[in-house]
Amino acid sequence: MNRKNSLFDALVVKRVVATVSALLVVAIGCGAGIWQVGRAHGKIALAANLLARQQMPILNANTHSWTLEEASERRMIARGKYIPEAAVWLDNRPQPVPAGGAGAAAQAGFYVMMPFLLEGRDEVLWVNRGWAPRNHENREILPSIETPVGTLNIEGIVFAHPGKVYALGSEDLNVDINKPRIVQNFDLVREGQLHGWLQTPFILRLEETGVADGLVREWVPLTTGVDRHYAYAFQWFALAFAGFVFWLAGGLRQYWRQSAAHGD
Repeated sequence: MNRKNSLFDALVVKRVVATVSALLVVAIGCGAGIWQVGRAHGKIALAANLLARQQMPILNANTHSWTLEEASERRMIARGKYIPEAAVWLDNRPQPVPAGGAGAAAQAGFYVMMPFLLEGRDEVLWVNRGWAPRNHENREILPSIETPVGTLNIEGIVFAHPGKVYALGSEDLNVDINKPRIVQNFDLVREGQLHGWLQTPFILRLEETGVADGLVREWVPLTTGVDRHYAYAFQWFALAFAGFVFWLAGGLRQYWRQSAAHGD
């Protein structure tokens, strides 16, 4: 009984500061590790849900006024024509991951958002046509891209927005809607108000490949970064384990010294 009490004293009672510090390290390490694992599982679940919705029947933008809830993350086809003079270039977008790899150096560029007038509906569908590199010397010089003329068919995946980046301040309210412009984030509601036209409550991310129009459409998978989250989780759990081991080893050394001094 005395030995048990002595061991408890050596580990905890006589090392209150060390015990509290170890508990904090273990709690922080385990908490952060669990959070990183949760983020990885969340990305995997989102990717699985997206894949499942893409397997559902393809929607047609020309036959029905779809809501965001009905169409979100579904494949959709549309027929109409682009309105290139009203294009919106989204700045500070990273280079998409190339096919077959994820280790390419990042490059600044634009997402090209272009309105697409639906045939027979007098309604506009905003299309994320893809990524284009930014001019390193002058960001105002837009890269040259090709835009099909006339009526055509397109296909892609429906999203609520093309993704957002951090921006300081608000966008300029005095804009010329009759020429392409550069912005940080895309506001679907505001675009409808600026142009005064009827538009769908979502955007279409184009999925065409092999088209020589100057745009890249190797979209970043939702599972990108999962391995990194697991690696971070391992580091946090390792930190928690190391904190516990250091605390235990220090307490045992103190206990053995006390036992040796008392001849136990």
